[in-house]
Amino acid sequence: MSHFFRSVVLGRPILSSGFVLALAFLALSQVGQLRLDASSDALLLQGDPDLAFYREVSSHYDTSEFLVLTWRPQMPLLSPDSLEPLAAMVDELTRVVGVASVTSVLDVPLLESPPLSLTDISRADALPTLRDSSVDRGLALRELTQSPIYKNLLVGEAGDVTTVQVSLERNQELEQLLSEREALRATKVLEPLSPEQTIQLSTVEARYDQLLAQETALRRSLVADVRVVAQRFRPYAEIFVGGVPMIAADMLAFVESDLITFGFAIVGIMIVVLAAIFRDWRWVVAPVLNCALTAIMMLGLLAFLDWRMTVISSNFVAVLLIVTLSLSVHLVVRYRELEHTTPDIDRLTRAADAARLMLVPCLYTAATTIVAFASLMVAGIQPVIDFGMMMTVGIVVGFLCTFILVPALMAIMPEPKRALRTSADPTFTRFLALYVERFGAVVLVVSGGLAVLALFGISRLEVENRFIDYFKPSTEIYQGMELLDARLGGTIPLDIILYPPTAKDDSTAASDAMESLKVDLVSEPIAGIDDDFVGDDPFSDDPFADDAFGSDAFGGEGDSTPSYWFTVQGRALLDRAHGIVDARPETGKVLSLSTAFKVMDGLYGAPLGAVEMALVQNSMPKDVNETLVLPYFSAQNDEARISVRAMETSKDLRRDQFLKELYATLINELDIEPEQLRFTSLLVLYNNVLQSLFSSQILTLGAVFLAIGLMFWVLFRSLSLALLALAPNLLAAALVLGTMGLMSIPLDIMTITIAAIVVGIGVDDCIHYIHRFRVEFAKDADYHAAMHRSHASIGRAMYYTTVTVVIGFSLLMLSNFTPSLYFGALTVMAMAAAVAGALLLLPKLLLLFKPLGPAVVSTHGVS
Repeated sequence: MSHFFRSVVLGRPILSSGFVLALAFLALSQVGQLRLDASSDALLLQGDPDLAFYREVSSHYDTSEFLVLTWRPQMPLLSPDSLEPLAAMVDELTRVVGVASVTSVLDVPLLESPPLSLTDISRADALPTLRDSSVDRGLALRELTQSPIYKNLLVGEAGDVTTVQVSLERNQELEQLLSEREALRATKVLEPLSPEQTIQLSTVEARYDQLLAQETALRRSLVADVRVVAQRFRPYAEIFVGGVPMIAADMLAFVESDLITFGFAIVGIMIVVLAAIFRDWRWVVAPVLNCALTAIMMLGLLAFLDWRMTVISSNFVAVLLIVTLSLSVHLVVRYRELEHTTPDIDRLTRAADAARLMLVPCLYTAATTIVAFASLMVAGIQPVIDFGMMMTVGIVVGFLCTFILVPALMAIMPEPKRALRTSADPTFTRFLALYVERFGAVVLVVSGGLAVLALFGISRLEVENRFIDYFKPSTEIYQGMELLDARLGGTIPLDIILYPPTAKDDSTAASDAMESLKVDLVSEPIAGIDDDFVGDDPFSDDPFADDAFGSDAFGGEGDSTPSYWFTVQGRALLDRAHGIVDARPETGKVLSLSTAFKVMDGLYGAPLGAVEMALVQNSMPKDVNETLVLPYFSAQNDEARISVRAMETSKDLRRDQFLKELYATLINELDIEPEQLRFTSLLVLYNNVLQSLFSSQILTLGAVFLAIGLMFWVLFRSLSLALLALAPNLLAAALVLGTMGLMSIPLDIMTITIAAIVVGIGVDDCIHYIHRFRVEFAKDADYHAAMHRSHASIGRAMYYTTVTVVIGFSLLMLSNFTPSLYFGALTVMAMAAAVAGALLLLPKLLLLFKPLGPAVVSTHGVS
């Protein structure tokens, strides 16, 4: 192997360097095709049964994606000076490409301005809206701020702010492909796919990914167009743009900006710091060029494979820079040592010796780092899995590139004058060695104290987080979500699906209601409805054929049998469920059929009876039906939906606790069976992701450390040495996680990767140090002398890498995207904790336990 490396790689260093450069230029030609994916599909727990149920329920209702614009004018909300520019903005929004419809306060039906009877509603060609000049604006404002439908959803209770909902066109082909893909994947879980099905699945997945990329680009363009319209009307009102498509677009923009801005800034800092440390242009060019080419090759590979980065996996570039820089600096430091100790040998031999001496420790550090990142692959969340896989491939590419390019550059680049060789100059690592020797007891006491503090912090670690905290208060996302929560009923959705008690009870209740309906219609008219509304035979074959209450006109199914939910029993159950949900402090706006019944009670002048509720199911005008009934009732599935907006910005929101308590309360107080109640929507899915992170990641860290411990045992051929090497890593990981707990930084889909990073970095430092310590100890069997020499050699490389990374990654704390800020801060802490453990705690443990065997009498002091 050594002969092959020397003859092939170093025998033709220019050719070797050219080969790497050619690969990098080839990869660079593909980088423009790289795609970022911020779709909700990429951030959900794949295989989650709740995800399948969410998609099923979404198909029952018209739940297209939408943007929300807030409108808060300086003048009265319903004054002409407010409504005229609002109407102009709505008209412009409807003309934006990709917009299906726009819903605003101008177009919703007004039922109480003045109050209408059921007869008025049934006979009206069109219900009044604010676009009608005859509408009393004072009554309209009162209705909009007091109506169970509109209050705190469309208009704030104070009457000074309203929302505009911009519904986006649905991509029918994309939805169909998603259904086909999920069906085939579900089949694959149960039984092996046939060759035809395997080809079909591959074709569907490829087409779906292609359309998803196009749809993502279209959504970003649409969001930009909507913002242009909003900006034009900001002189008339305070406007914030919100909604999932806008958040996805902004997250991509933040990530792209951070990749470009901070990527170049980190490389610039690396150049400056390496120049200050080594004071030799060779050791700036070699590490930085190696890091840059490795990153380019990986990005090109991702683009070629259409392996899309997400908000989470995009961090792999920064982590790959750390790993590659560490490998490069270790080679450089080793080469500089050889320059100092063997100045007479030629550059090619020296480069070969440096690579040979560092191959084994670097190979083991790469392997153990891969193990650490492989722990992310059991998360079940595709972006986290992708991060682990990207890092695995990236480490392999970085290792190969480092051991081809850096030694080749060492052999090519001319040596400076001897005066520039500063390998023997004193460094900070010498001070650390002296400190361990003289104050080793302090190191142990402080380490013990930090361990206790870290464990306490870990006990306070939570997976709960506020999504709004991903963004700084100065961003539009933050301000818009805060306004929606405070004034317009909440942000994050929760759907509660209720089913009838049993098929038998459902049939009995419906039959009883039908009999009551027949008797009451024949015997007496309904209050509030004119006598001529009811014909001589209301149950003829086609009683409502030419009437405004006909099923075809109002979205009925052509079946006059009322659902359980439109019976007295069903309404009572819904009213109680609605009240229980509404009473929770975590909930904002709550809407359901109970809301519709309450509105109809007011129009009817008394609580609806069985007859009236049966009519509500099949006999409401289309616009009323689309507002009050269809969003909360699926006749085909006989299910009732309670739509809830949770207060995402509340610091007291504990999703998992809230969902469990609400579910138990509904089951107990409604006295229903568990199969009659299910929760869904983004609140449930995101909570599942967070809970999965805790169980699959934190609990698997023990397995990761066990695997790394076994690798240490194989590498060092000593159980005691393996256990000592694990101690600093355990402390470093505990310190980072404990700090997160103490500072209330939640464990989420962004910060979960820090655990893998700190383990990977810490393991690298310990392997390098112990490998060098054993070499130095073999010279004179003196633990203290071996420690001093190790600190002066490999300790330098660890220290230089840490200083470079700490200064460079500190720049990420300037990001507007809080996850990037956390990533920068926690990475800095991870690096500092790892190097401190390897240069302080680990040498003290080696001096204390002497795992390499008995030592000669030391002349360096007492351990």
